[in-house]
Amino acid sequence: MISRIFGAAFRAMLVFSMVVLPALMLGPNGADGAQISVLVALLAAIFVFAEYASSYPSVVEFRHAPPFNRMRFVMLFLMVICMTVISQSNETSGVLDGVVLRGASAMGRLLDLPYSPVRIFVLGLPADASLDLLQRARDGAALVYALSLTALGTFVLLVHGYDWPSRNGAFNVWVNLPLFDPTTGGDVLPRLRRDGYLNIAAGVVLPFLIPAFIRVAAGVFDAFTLFDTQAFVWTMVAWAFIPASMIMRGIAMSRVADLIEEKRRRAYARAQHAG
Repeated sequence: MISRIFGAAFRAMLVFSMVVLPALMLGPNGADGAQISVLVALLAAIFVFAEYASSYPSVVEFRHAPPFNRMRFVMLFLMVICMTVISQSNETSGVLDGVVLRGASAMGRLLDLPYSPVRIFVLGLPADASLDLLQRARDGAALVYALSLTALGTFVLLVHGYDWPSRNGAFNVWVNLPLFDPTTGGDVLPRLRRDGYLNIAAGVVLPFLIPAFIRVAAGVFDAFTLFDTQAFVWTMVAWAFIPASMIMRGIAMSRVADLIEEKRRRAYARAQHAG
């Protein structure tokens, strides 16, 4: 009980720090920017604390199947840090800044290919965007996209090379998939695989669709543009993190379906052998 509460408090503190990091490093947008950033960070921290301090799951999936959520959080935190550094300045003011900016520039030259998600993102920026914004958007998009690909590759290796989540013991569907009801809708296997494939497909398509929504939003909501530093950070992070997270979820659900099918085959084999 005590260890669970301390763990929940630690996770909440990490989430709070991640949410307020852009506001601390870049400064608030507007008079109420600091208050809004702190309020959002507090709400996120309270949600994480309540979720992990409880013995029963409510929303967060794969709570007891590490390191799924840890990998997603590390990916998200690295994206926020990198985009915040890129948004600060194009001049290297420290070792971390220099490493991030040079790495982002290298990724921008490498991944800015015709019909690539990075090129599509840059083309989706407002027509009156400055050259500086285009350059930062290209480098930032390439860096966060590379981080998402690295996280996906690591998770695939974890699933197929290290037998996730079987190494953590028996997988409890109710605890790790609280929003998935296995008792309704027919056989659980096709439902898991269908949800998994849908998540993977959506994660692949979204990096190409989100730039269109950004361009429309920039035309409708003139105040919410990528020229605002914090908006730039969170737009870029959401563009890369949400699709990667959906693909990871799809892979995880497909893996759970495989485990259930394998368990059924063993049970059928034992029943036939006993009969």
